[in-house]
Amino acid sequence: MTMTKDAIQYLQESGIKPEYRLVNFDNDERWLAFDNSGQAKEILPRVFNANEPIRLNTLTGLVNYIKANIERIDSQLILHIEDERSIRLTGTLEIDGSREILATAGAIVPRFMFGEWHDMESFNIALQSKFVDKRAENFDDDRSILLRVVGNTQEENIKTTGDNGVSQAVTIKQGVNSSDVLVPNPVLLAPYRTFLEVEQPSSLFVFRMKDGPRAAIFEADGGAWRNQAIVNIREYLKEELSVEIHAQKITILA
Repeated sequence: MTMTKDAIQYLQESGIKPEYRLVNFDNDERWLAFDNSGQAKEILPRVFNANEPIRLNTLTGLVNYIKANIERIDSQLILHIEDERSIRLTGTLEIDGSREILATAGAIVPRFMFGEWHDMESFNIALQSKFVDKRAENFDDDRSILLRVVGNTQEENIKTTGDNGVSQAVTIKQGVNSSDVLVPNPVLLAPYRTFLEVEQPSSLFVFRMKDGPRAAIFEADGGAWRNQAIVNIREYLKEELSVEIHAQKITILA
């Protein structure tokens, strides 16, 4: 068959010499180039994917980008919730096996070192700024109890009660008097660990204190909170993108 100028240029860019003969098959979907010795090389179609994705930091920004419908207007797209902090908006599989990444969303969350010891002032500030206040009317959550304990610790020596390694007591100042109080353990807390548009999942922590005085909390739910965070993200996106999902424009994978 006779090659056009565009075909010859494409062969040159693909590293195929112009003396190759083109043959199409599979209902003109695939093309082979044969040389004079009969060796064949398949010519893969050109796919023009985005060079780099749009990088966002909020679910709101991601939803607004999808609703704007300014790119890949007639294409089906996939929202892949990779984990509690990362989401990718991708296209479907292209003919050459590639998958375009149109946008990513990465949650910005405060940093707190779980499993490490903190002085009372640092721990107090972290509890107030990096954990959700879940107090209800006439109800103290564990965060509030910990704030009272670390905010009123008086002596440097932390007393241990029992020998099971769990229960502890600390001397706190109450008015002009001092008293020993049991430290709650385990505690139910909700640190900021995922996108702020969704509810922060609560999980159990082991709370410990030692001389200094210093305090630390250790994760004690085996990472189950991550699954709940992913569910919360999925439900948020399902609600915000219900029109696009119903029109089969968006598929959410979690």
